[in-house]
Amino acid sequence: MANVNPKTESDYTNYMARKKARRKSTPIGEGQNNPKGSASGGAKPSPASITIARNRRATYDYEITKRFEAGIALTGTEIKSLRLGRGTIAEAYIRSEGGELLLTGANIQPYTHAGHDNHSPTRERKLLLHKREINEATTAFEQKGLTLVPMVLFINSRGLAKLSFGIGRGKRQYEKRHSIARREADRQMQRALRS
Repeated sequence: MANVNPKTESDYTNYMARKKARRKSTPIGEGQNNPKGSASGGAKPSPASITIARNRRATYDYEITKRFEAGIALTGTEIKSLRLGRGTIAEAYIRSEGGELLLTGANIQPYTHAGHDNHSPTRERKLLLHKREINEATTAFEQKGLTLVPMVLFINSRGLAKLSFGIGRGKRQYEKRHSIARREADRQMQRALRS
């Protein structure tokens, strides 16, 4: 480095020092250290999960005894529409047929950029569970007074659509009033503690 301009040399060493610092501070899973990441380093970490739809009346109308998490068999346009947040499970229910659990009444809006290959918004969708979990859910479903209640539709950290549902027993009117009174008492107690 005999004939190097001192300004250029210092700029080069500063540049290399900044580059080295950036390389050390980049977490694994992003940028060039990740073999699955993009070449430009634009890969962003995905959030833990994204909630698409929540059945808010589920815990009000039903006493949930056990919860399950199941995958959903979807077409390409359905998952694209869900990633845009265009799905509801307010009127959905789960039924058993032929050793499988089917989600009926869930509404996933058609994907706007699909053209003629779009899906039917309210078609039945198969729930993906292990056989042991299917047997447990169907035996509870066959008992008198118990039902399978869809609770939350979400996309997990791996980008897969999941449905959280529970085995529930319908609450009577006086039980609903009791749960409302208990929730109000808890709120008043929390307000009193904060004051």
